[in-house]
Amino acid sequence: MRKFLIAISLILGSMTFAVAQDAPVETPQTEQFVISGPVMSLDTTVVDYGTIDQHSEPLRLLKFTNTGDEPLVITNARGSCGCTVPTWPKEPVMPGEVSQIEVRYATNRVGPFTKTITLTTNEIGDPRVIKVTGKVNKLEEEESVPASAPSMLNEKKDKKG
Repeated sequence: MRKFLIAISLILGSMTFAVAQDAPVETPQTEQFVISGPVMSLDTTVVDYGTIDQHSEPLRLLKFTNTGDEPLVITNARGSCGCTVPTWPKEPVMPGEVSQIEVRYATNRVGPFTKTITLTTNEIGDPRVIKVTGKVNKLEEEESVPASAPSMLNEKKDKKG
């Protein structure tokens, strides 16, 4: 009897295996979400001034493309302090169009800096945050010669005369 049960188990097991191989395998359907609307694709999220001298050119440009399918509108761009001032396009940026944001940092301030610019747009999700970094080195002051200092020419005249 024991051999009979083992034989039946083997037969049923092999039949199950054969049926499982013949059965079509269903792959789970994954839903694909298509995001519609404006999408701001930035070239970078960091504006790096590097190491610059005091009173250097304050302007840097941050380029972006609207890779969405609707016009992109920037409603606000706010620096984290008054020393970082962004200027953004006020008109809508059409799908596929490239535009830019002007960033000005007060380069009269000496030392390393890390600031942010918060961009509010009509995109879905949180506002975008751009990091602005760099270091401003103090300019060496040239020694100026006072206008009333005697010159060598005046000294020679005094000795001859």
